[in-house]
Amino acid sequence: MYKITHLEVKPGFILYLTFANKISGEVSLADRLFGPMFEPLRDPNFFAQAELDEFGAVCWPNGADLAPDALYRNIKASQKCLVF
Repeated sequence: MYKITHLEVKPGFILYLTFANKISGEVSLADRLFGPMFEPLRDPNFFAQAELDEFGAVCWPNGADLAPDALYRNIKASQKCLVF
């Protein structure tokens, strides 16, 4: 399991994350905030209340949370790999 060690909430429903292995990057949730648990996060003030729980997962006061593994895969997939 990948553990998030740093979380920064940015405008536009973006999370900047750093993992324990020093991989970091941004994840946009702008088009993924639907359903009963995530619709409240459409309020920018509520979205900004994101924090890390003791397991390194992103969570909000209403119980919504995001698995670190899925966020890690999202960041790795968005990074360009160069082969020399």
